[in-house]
Amino acid sequence: MSNSLENKLVVLIGGNGFLGTHVAQDLLDRGARLRIVARNPESARKLKPLANLGQLQLARCNVKNADSIRACVKDADAVVYLVGTFGSDQKELHAEGARIAAEAAKAEGAEAFVYVSSLAADAEAEGTYASTKGIGEAMVLEAFPKATIMRPSVIFGQDDAFINMFAGLVASLPALPVFGPDAKLQPVWVDDVAEAVGVALADPATHGGKTYELAGPDVITMEQLHEDIAAAQGRKRGFIPVPDALSGIFAALPGTPMTSDQWRMLKTGSTASGTLPGIEKLGVTPKPLSLFLDKWMVRYRRHGRFTVEKA
Repeated sequence: MSNSLENKLVVLIGGNGFLGTHVAQDLLDRGARLRIVARNPESARKLKPLANLGQLQLARCNVKNADSIRACVKDADAVVYLVGTFGSDQKELHAEGARIAAEAAKAEGAEAFVYVSSLAADAEAEGTYASTKGIGEAMVLEAFPKATIMRPSVIFGQDDAFINMFAGLVASLPALPVFGPDAKLQPVWVDDVAEAVGVALADPATHGGKTYELAGPDVITMEQLHEDIAAAQGRKRGFIPVPDALSGIFAALPGTPMTSDQWRMLKTGSTASGTLPGIEKLGVTPKPLSLFLDKWMVRYRRHGRFTVEKA
């Protein structure tokens, strides 16, 4: 692992989240000094045992406030913008906040800036999440032309909110609906994404100004994902494919667990286009979900690790 980040100050904006904590671990291993910036930075205290004395700082930041962002980016050698939301303030967080952070990083003389976007990013997209991520990319590159844009597919990990949500449903229901059953995903492991970010920060001369698609090695459908989770739990379940028209109506209703924005992204799928460099160009060999699923589903089995598997 490159040590070019040794003692460099890297600011992780939104670094207390699922991906952020994994990026932090990768950068700590590279010897970087970290400043975890978030609305609630206390949630990142679990990282402190992994850091040497003085290697980790926590700072409170309101990404909607330009002065707050500038204060947190002060003296940074590199900045990673990880903020993402499906809330009503997507433009403020995905685009305006990212622009201010990129401008501040440039003003501080930072060597590298990484913006974590999405495979769905498209400024002209119908969905707010995809369009604001696309706008955010453009704003970041205008402010910091040598920024690196990362477009990950669905990110999975042992502590994620994606695989574990479906795992909980499969464990508790004898039959369940599948929305977007034919939608194709190319899930990517969170530690592979974290390594990709670390590589880009360590070598901005090579990776700056480029956009990368971060996707795993396997393309699966939503229905196949449900079936794989059930098989890993040792459960027989019935899956009911839901027509797109009905799924769209469900997502538009208030109080449902899926927003219309999330439904549009699900229906579109999340696979690499192949027109941009992939994660392999960052020197990362992506690992498939199948490598981990059996182990991670042990806690969802009826008798946990004492479940007897049939030959």
